[in-house]
Amino acid sequence: MSVRIRMKRMGRKHRPFYRVCIMDRQRARDGKAIEEVGFYDTSVADKSKRVSLNMERIDYWLSVGAQPSEKVNALIKKVQKGKFGTAAAPPPMQEPKAPEPEPTPEAPAAEEASAEGGEAAAEETPAAEGGE
Repeated sequence: MSVRIRMKRMGRKHRPFYRVCIMDRQRARDGKAIEEVGFYDTSVADKSKRVSLNMERIDYWLSVGAQPSEKVNALIKKVQKGKFGTAAAPPPMQEPKAPEPEPTPEAPAAEEASAEGGEAAAEETPAAEGGE
């Protein structure tokens, strides 16, 4: 089976929208795709948002022998240079971080208590003397 990376036309009349797909070479242009790896929307004014490609999957398919069409190859090069579109990739799976051990509340509380205790004792002493 020979595999191509090519565009599949979607959208409506006079407003094309393309999906970048991995397809068997013998399938019809709008036929069933093996995998969809991005999109190209020609009607978006901002060039940085026109194309979105999952470069990790495209690199994988290129490594196993898939051939990009001429237009898709041009899009890939422009996205890699950063001139056009974005290279969308799924967020990497991150392991949950272990919570950092919190400082024991005794140490800061003891310091605060001694500071407050000294002030409180100083406040109580004059009041106690004045009451006698």
